[in-house]
Amino acid sequence: MNDKQLKRQRRHKRVRARIRGTARVPRLCVFRSNKHIYGQLIDDEKGRILLSAKDLEIKKLPKGKVAIAKEVGKLLAKKAIEKKYKKVVFDRGGYKYHGRVKALAEGAREGGLKF
Repeated sequence: MNDKQLKRQRRHKRVRARIRGTARVPRLCVFRSNKHIYGQLIDDEKGRILLSAKDLEIKKLPKGKVAIAKEVGKLLAKKAIEKKYKKVVFDRGGYKYHGRVKALAEGAREGGLKF
């Protein structure tokens, strides 16, 4: 693994030491690769993924990675509200709160999630 990935994993461990998701208030975890972006709602008490959303599920993709990330956030919020989750804890996954990660969070907020 390269140095950049190791630093992100260290940051993620540090953030995860303070953040816990429960059945009532799950953790919204973000993972981004060079091509795709994923969001999951996780219950850490049981160790289960409650629901997930990814850019591959969106039929009409907008232009640009940031716009796609915002749509993934909206899709995740829509799925969460259908399953009666209104409040979440945001886990940026060791990434900077900037660009695609920020766009996903803003899309989830626009979709109705509180965090």
